[in-house]
Amino acid sequence: MITLSIDCGGSFIKASVLDESGTMRAHQVRIETPYPLGPERFVATLGDIAAQLPKADRMTVGMPGMIRHGVVIKTPHYVNVRGPFTRRDPVLYAAWSGFDVRSALQDALDIPALVLNDAEVHGAGVVTGAGLELVLTLGTGLGCAMFDGGVLAPHIELSHAPVRGATTYDEWIGEEEHRRVGDLFWSRRILKMVERLRPVFLWDRLYLGGGNSRLITAEHQRRMGDDIVIVPNSAGIIGGVRAWHMHVPE
Repeated sequence: MITLSIDCGGSFIKASVLDESGTMRAHQVRIETPYPLGPERFVATLGDIAAQLPKADRMTVGMPGMIRHGVVIKTPHYVNVRGPFTRRDPVLYAAWSGFDVRSALQDALDIPALVLNDAEVHGAGVVTGAGLELVLTLGTGLGCAMFDGGVLAPHIELSHAPVRGATTYDEWIGEEEHRRVGDLFWSRRILKMVERLRPVFLWDRLYLGGGNSRLITAEHQRRMGDDIVIVPNSAGIIGGVRAWHMHVPE
């Protein structure tokens, strides 16, 4: 059983194929996320990526936003004219709302598809199945996934929770703010976020992943505590196999 695993972010789309053990069997394909990105172009782009990799028996796709049973309830970035934090296009917003992305991908690639939030696929690649495990991904924005005993919980769009008035976590700790304030001040914000969320979730373990997790300073990592684990961004692809065992599509 070969799985095509695609990690779709606001800035980049990355993919590889995995064997049953979750080991990559091809060099990773990585492209910049194209904009404007409507549903049809999204499906075509993933088809082009799949054509560059060995043939797979099934596919796992992680993408930003609220995805329920393979249907897009709401997604950020892809509804904007030129990508993250640019003007929202009402035509793109309407096109993505309620789009059955799983069915579209299955029809286009002719293999079974599992479509989840990207943080959920990331989490599938790192959780141990012991207790309540929270996964937060730090990239273009903030991703969130929660597992209890290895079972995926309903998705929470924590990225839209307010931090300071109208400011959301996406805006407060996303890549745009990271570039503006630098590693040190951004790491302080990550530490504050962890401290604020700890009494909310009371996790047994928190995983910090995504492309920017490696930029948290060593001092701020040390101050977070032993129940915090920094995990590599590659988990967004590696989780593509285990996700099938944690969440079976209807």
